[in-house]
Amino acid sequence: MLNIALFGTSADPPTAGHQAIIRWLSQHYDWVAVWASNNPFKSHQTPLEHRVAMLRLLIEDLEPYQNPIGLYPELSSSRTLETVEKARSRWPEAKLTLVIGSDLVTQLPRWYRVEDLLQQVQLLVIPRPGCPVDEAGVETLREMGGEVAIAYLEPPAVSSTAYREKGDTKVLPPPIEDYIHREQLYAWQKR
Repeated sequence: MLNIALFGTSADPPTAGHQAIIRWLSQHYDWVAVWASNNPFKSHQTPLEHRVAMLRLLIEDLEPYQNPIGLYPELSSSRTLETVEKARSRWPEAKLTLVIGSDLVTQLPRWYRVEDLLQQVQLLVIPRPGCPVDEAGVETLREMGGEVAIAYLEPPAVSSTAYREKGDTKVLPPPIEDYIHREQLYAWQKR
């Protein structure tokens, strides 16, 4: 049975942290499906099509990688359950693992039809720097019927927010930085 990691991200912009997570996933899963989406709990500065293009560059910059990684913009939805249903229809026999950041553990119980979601996927929680895994939140998800694992991974302490707010280019892989300059994205650059 194919074991697929589903990694959706708002990626505004994608960072070295996103890249480290994708690389790690490619070493632990048969396939990694990546997409950019609009998070209904965030406001996005950059249109989705640019974030998808940057994710494509981020993945290309990873080659060679352990196992296949694919960019699937068609999986994007503001409702994760809809994304998982699209993935299930694409890979009907696969074991699907939804990858979430530790910052989402306490939010997840409020997501659209979360009980249905938890029946269709395993969850893999990626610890985020500055946001330890909330053990009580993990236990709540398990009580709701979720199968939850914690990744043994420490991604770099970088964030898209640091770039958007301060222009900290250390958080970006070079192809992403080049794309941002070429497309003249993010307000701090236009000053």
